[in-house]
Amino acid sequence: MGNLAIVGLGPGAFDQMTIGTIEKMKNADKLYLRTEKHPVVKYLKEMGLKFETFDKIYEKGSTFEEVYDNITREIIEIAEKYDNVVYAVPGNPFVAEKTVEYLLKFLNGSDDIKVEVVPAMSFVDVVINQLKVDPIYGFKIIDGLSLDSIKPDKRCNNLVTQVYNRRVASDVKLKLMDIYGDDFLVTVIKRAGIKGEERFETMPLYSIDRIDWIDYLTSIFLPPVKNTFQERYDIDDLLDIMARLRSENGCPWDREQDHNTLKRYLIEECYEAIDAIENDSDENLLEELGDVLLQVVFHSQIANERKAFNFHDVCDAECKKMVYRHPHVFGSEEIATSDDVLKRWDEIKKDEKGLKSHANELKSVPRSMPALIRGYKVQEKAAKVGFDWDNVDDAMAKVYEELNEFKEVYKGEDESDKIEELGDLIFAIVNVARFLKIDPEVAVHKTIEKFIDRFKYIEDSAEKMGHKMEDMTLSEMDFLWNEAKMHNFNKKVQK
Repeated sequence: MGNLAIVGLGPGAFDQMTIGTIEKMKNADKLYLRTEKHPVVKYLKEMGLKFETFDKIYEKGSTFEEVYDNITREIIEIAEKYDNVVYAVPGNPFVAEKTVEYLLKFLNGSDDIKVEVVPAMSFVDVVINQLKVDPIYGFKIIDGLSLDSIKPDKRCNNLVTQVYNRRVASDVKLKLMDIYGDDFLVTVIKRAGIKGEERFETMPLYSIDRIDWIDYLTSIFLPPVKNTFQERYDIDDLLDIMARLRSENGCPWDREQDHNTLKRYLIEECYEAIDAIENDSDENLLEELGDVLLQVVFHSQIANERKAFNFHDVCDAECKKMVYRHPHVFGSEEIATSDDVLKRWDEIKKDEKGLKSHANELKSVPRSMPALIRGYKVQEKAAKVGFDWDNVDDAMAKVYEELNEFKEVYKGEDESDKIEELGDLIFAIVNVARFLKIDPEVAVHKTIEKFIDRFKYIEDSAEKMGHKMEDMTLSEMDFLWNEAKMHNFNKKVQK
């Protein structure tokens, strides 16, 4: 059986290496260093230790993952040939060492190679000591090359490693500025623990890629954000702000609200977001989406206060729903077209909600929806089981039928008949819109905007003529209305 000892070379000073590590290296049949780029290597040479490094693999590899994988495989092959192999890595083997992670994973449960990991001092220990930071209050270590998938936590200390050149520093800076802002003060750390070479400098985040002394032993330290007034906020800040607004010493208006009183605001904010989309205004859309998000946070806080659920439960439920309803993305199902996706979505949704009859599925469309949208969706669901006209002409014939029925009652005195027949007519028109794949809500909205624009034209024209609309005859206003129609308001110019 082969024996593989994984040892740490410490932060960089020779006196920070443990006696156990030195003894392991002295007694090794084969000693391998992940890299020769470490300050203590010169002392190992002075001690007369013979070793090999894997720097040649770094030169050949196209990605770090490929490099680490090749080093791992080579170490395993060597350990299978020799009885006592020592593999030395910078710092502590368990801190920011991918090859150690890979080795332990591959050799887990192996009967051929016995693995021993010898503890060592890490550069993190030096950083904690120099900055006088107690990790008990939170200390997150992040690979600077993994910031896309592993985010810093603004509420605790963060140490970003692997900032080994200015290109990486620039990439790290851009990602961190999205979270902390440009002017947030950070500490750039180089060669921590190496006397005469270590460097700790505090500077604004935006400037970290402008310094010319970055090397392979450089990290970035970010302290916790403690100010209420920040350059950049995130969702956790919004949750804290809402909790404070609802607290005993918070805002009286916010404290008075409940789910029912907030209903109108949720609807209003959604409409304002839609308005921003239709106006093609990114600035307004950013603001209005924030207002919609605030409503979600507001309702979640109220629910949390009565121990029903919280914002994280909302996120959890939505993530689970998205994963479950996309088996073609997160599972093994294969779905080729968008139509197939929608069909599968409906099947999954029906199963989720326990809708055992088609009528129940129609009833599941929320009554609080705008009537045109609700009618459209109900007709869609009915059509999926074959309850539909063969073509749009048949649907249009139904419109004429309902129009004639409405004509029979609209001058009558029975209010319920008029409501019923008008509803039937509108419902039939919605059906035609569905056949034509036109959103009836959008169509009516455009007509309203067109009406407002034409009405404004009449008012502006009257003012230019020195008239008030109130003093004009209907025929005079109708003349201007026909003029307004010539302007084609609310129609996009084709490019």
